[in-house]
Amino acid sequence: MARPAPGRPTVIAGVHAASVPAVGDLAPDFTLRDQDRARVRLSEAVQDRHALLVFFPFAFSSICTGELLEIQLNVDEFVNDRVNVYAISCDARHTQAAWAAHEGYRFPLLSDFWPHGEVARSYGVFDERSGMAVRGTFVVDPQMRVKWALVHGPGEQRDIGVLHAAVKDL
Repeated sequence: MARPAPGRPTVIAGVHAASVPAVGDLAPDFTLRDQDRARVRLSEAVQDRHALLVFFPFAFSSICTGELLEIQLNVDEFVNDRVNVYAISCDARHTQAAWAAHEGYRFPLLSDFWPHGEVARSYGVFDERSGMAVRGTFVVDPQMRVKWALVHGPGEQRDIGVLHAAVKDL
C-alpha cells in the first residue's frame, strides 16, 4: 500500500474511514484504563503536552511487539515535556499488564476492551470484521485538535521514522 502524505489517512476496507478524524478536526475525547488500572482521560492528558495515540491490533503479536519495542527503545523522544505516547488496543487490561511487564514498556497501554472497540470506532480505526483496532496513529494537540494522522492496515507495520518525524517539531 502506498504511503500517504502526513495528515492524509489511508483508507482500509472494513474500517469506517469516514469517521477517521482529519488534521484540524477535534479529536474524540475518551477515558480508558491503562495496564495499571490508572484512569486516562485524553482531554486531561493533553492539557500540558501533545498525545501520540498509537492504536494497535493485539498484544503479544509480532508486528505490534516490534512497533512498541521501537517506541520503547526511543521512549525519551515519545515521552517528554512536549508529548506523551498512549498505545491503545481492544485487549483486556490484564493482557496488556502481562505484556507490559514482559516487554518492559514504560508508557501507558490503554484498554479499549469494553464497550469493545468504542474508542477505536470513534477514531475510525476499528475493523468490524476482525473485532480489532487497525494501526491508526494520531497526534492530538493541547487544544484537542488532530495535528497529524496516519492509518495502516492489518499486517502493515508502521515506520518508526514516520513517528519520529510526527513528533520532532512539537
